[in-house]
Amino acid sequence: MSGSSIRRNGLRHPVLVCAAMMALSLPQATFAAERGKTGEARRTERAAFTAAESAAARPDGLPATVRIAGDDAPGFRALVEGASAAAQPWLVLSGGGENGAFAAGLLNGWSEAGNRPEFGIVTGVSTGAMIAPFAFIGASGDAALRQNYTEISAADVFEFGGTNEALTDTWPLKRRIERAVTPDLLRAVAAEHAKGRRLLVATTAVDGERPVLWDMGAIAQAGGPQALALFRSVILASSAVPGVFPPVMIDAVAGNGKRFQEMHDDGGTTAPYYLAPESVLQARDPAPLPTRQVYLVVNNSLTPEFQMATRTTLSVLGRSMSAAIKAQTRTALALSRSFAQRTGLDLEVAQIDDRFGKTSAAPFDQGYMKALFAHGVGLGRAGTAFQGSDTRPDDVATGSVSRHTLREVPAAPETLARSEVRSVAGR
Repeated sequence: MSGSSIRRNGLRHPVLVCAAMMALSLPQATFAAERGKTGEARRTERAAFTAAESAAARPDGLPATVRIAGDDAPGFRALVEGASAAAQPWLVLSGGGENGAFAAGLLNGWSEAGNRPEFGIVTGVSTGAMIAPFAFIGASGDAALRQNYTEISAADVFEFGGTNEALTDTWPLKRRIERAVTPDLLRAVAAEHAKGRRLLVATTAVDGERPVLWDMGAIAQAGGPQALALFRSVILASSAVPGVFPPVMIDAVAGNGKRFQEMHDDGGTTAPYYLAPESVLQARDPAPLPTRQVYLVVNNSLTPEFQMATRTTLSVLGRSMSAAIKAQTRTALALSRSFAQRTGLDLEVAQIDDRFGKTSAAPFDQGYMKALFAHGVGLGRAGTAFQGSDTRPDDVATGSVSRHTLREVPAAPETLARSEVRSVAGR
């Protein structure tokens, strides 16, 4: 729910800019007392550690096997090929902030249609990480998705100011995650993990500049307070837009017994969604995935949209970043489609097209999210959300795909960009 389906290398992070706009254009909340209760050690110095210690570290209280480096191709292969249900269809959920309402609605409608698969692998990044556990447990998670994406506002996600590392404090989001990610949810995830299915969430290790892929079912299976705390922290970290939302500290233990805190933030920093390591997707002669079918939900709009920018820094950055995220997601889709064509993978992609024309009046606008959720429900129920991998990326970008064959998804960062630029420019 963090608002991050964006790549963040240099100025390639529209959501970061959009959230910065929010911080400058919306009134300051007064929750200092509540924020003071979080007890987080964000403002303390971390113990120094080396790259070697980081590489050999494991989360405190849990085995090292609950995660791998997200760019570790052999590790990824071992992880998915060791899952007995990995041959079943996969579900890949991108970031997109409030636009996760589309994926949430799509899953609800798909359940109502009665033909939603039991996914062998579910991956999530950013807002997709918040959807993924509920998608993983099947239709029993639909009510939680409906609540999480139709009954919240910006005040349920962040407050402005108050941290050294970011423009905002996400203690409201942390509280929501604590209420949603319960011991019962972990038991349900662990039960599905025991069937050979896998729930994977990506974060970014800030110190090492590498993606980290967390086996959330393995964490759930470990059980206990430390597993519950880590499960919640990973979801919060995957949603932490760098510079806008504070990073999440995860206690770790190196092979030599040294204890330190790792810093993790948005999984979308390294990719808008997680299908496989980049080296796997780019390989000249790639080995196929265990599955033959992947459903990819892109919580974003890829179609350019005209809007005059004002001659202000924030307006220019907002519009430029909106263009950047769309271009980068199209690039990621082109890479995924190329991989699919070379390996015989049936890649079905859902994204926003011109069938959904509403815009949000403000970040996490409840009316907008309800409309987007209902739109997703309708597409999921009708079976018209996804398009096949034979569709060319430029067809999607220009909106030339037939609306009778496209099964879409939500408009994301760009919606934030529009609303914040209007806010800052006084429009």
